[in-house]
Amino acid sequence: MTPRRRLFQMLEAPERDGATGRLLDGALILLIMLNLVAVVLESVPEIRHDWQAQFHAFEIFSIAVFSIEYLLRVWCNADNPDFAAHGPLAARLRYMLTPLAVVDLLAILPFYLALLIGIDLRFLRALRLLRVFKLTRYFSAMGVLLEVLREEARAFGAALFVLMVIMILASSGMYLFEHQAQPEAFGSIPAAMWWAVATLTTVGYGDVTPITAGGKVFGACITIIGIGMVALPAGILASGFSDHLHSRRLRFQQQVDMALSDGIISEEEHQQLEISRETLALSAREANQIRERSVHHHQATDRLCPCCKRPLNDPE
Repeated sequence: MTPRRRLFQMLEAPERDGATGRLLDGALILLIMLNLVAVVLESVPEIRHDWQAQFHAFEIFSIAVFSIEYLLRVWCNADNPDFAAHGPLAARLRYMLTPLAVVDLLAILPFYLALLIGIDLRFLRALRLLRVFKLTRYFSAMGVLLEVLREEARAFGAALFVLMVIMILASSGMYLFEHQAQPEAFGSIPAAMWWAVATLTTVGYGDVTPITAGGKVFGACITIIGIGMVALPAGILASGFSDHLHSRRLRFQQQVDMALSDGIISEEEHQQLEISRETLALSAREANQIRERSVHHHQATDRLCPCCKRPLNDPE
């Protein structure tokens, strides 16, 4: 195995590489978490003043590690089977356009931009929070969420469009009812949008409320509509999660059935199924339940007559 291929397995397929890949993943996860803690603590003026030199040194160290990680990922993805057919250069360019590669780049880009152009340090510290998205690579739950959002993008877009239309109608209606009684809060439709957003999302801060009779009746109607509007995106997300998890279980089920096609699951097939389980983000309990169901189904099928599909011990 070439060094580049070995590095590709360590960085992009640690479940295939074994202990070394898992150890590297653990170290990178720890560094990302420490970066998030540092950003939070650095926002406290007293801590930032007393530990400024240490924070700066840790930031330089983190940038160096993340930069090396990014460059190594770009270099070794020439062996990525999804892109390798297009040649090394094209494979690396295609990898750089993937969402995870873009997140890795955004995690280090603000630091280098600050060296080239003058960026407010407060803005730079805020951008460092983008490093939390690097955890998407290591935690399947975040990856599943992004996949569900991508798959349900059209449904979410439709829901957001409807919400936007209702928000404009609510702002316009409240402006008509309240702009004379409360010109400071409802003096224009854009100003009334703050009330519309707080009401439609059922947050209800209470800092701006209608005082006219018409405004109260209209506000009550908008509040009732808002209950349904909040449930709509949540329902889309819940349904998308359920369908996505079912699809993953079905794919694992098909792989187990394929492994059982010869009647047994060999050690090599067991290892492949374990890798597949981790890739599909299934728990060990779920995977064992699927295996047991498949084994029982396979054994029951073997006891049937291949011609009439009746039990072999059936006297008929």
